[in-house]
Amino acid sequence: MITLVQRVQKAHVTVDGAVVGAIAAGLLLFVGVEAGDTEADADATAKKVAALRVFPGRTPTDLSVVDTKGSCLVVSQFTLAAELRHGNRPDFTAAAPPALADALYRRVAEQLTAAGIQVATGRFGASMLVELSNDGPFSLVVTVRGGKVVPRPEAGTPAS
Repeated sequence: MITLVQRVQKAHVTVDGAVVGAIAAGLLLFVGVEAGDTEADADATAKKVAALRVFPGRTPTDLSVVDTKGSCLVVSQFTLAAELRHGNRPDFTAAAPPALADALYRRVAEQLTAAGIQVATGRFGASMLVELSNDGPFSLVVTVRGGKVVPRPEAGTPAS
């Protein structure tokens, strides 16, 4: 599971001209579910996101979204699973089938809610317009495999 986390001042998702999810200050999560991902991956993603110290306090990265009473906007984004090594057209075969992707993306949102965070979501499978005010900008990638956050690949080293 690959999640792009962006610290935002505000964000909202529109589908067919109607806002389906909106937050004030907090975190916007683009969640890419890959084939083979499990509930343990969704749980580990939510746990990591809830605990990330990315908001200013005594230091520039001192407080979590829980500490600041911020919100999370969770949006499914299968394109994060794209393979780009060959050719110029993204290959999305690593993305999970829709039924699994929908269930695991929703589980991330549910686990964040269980952690006491106010959560809004996009609409799975819809063509969404996402508008945000990136605060910083501050963006991170959280990758989870086998229920554990994994380190990012080193420069020049192929991702596993």
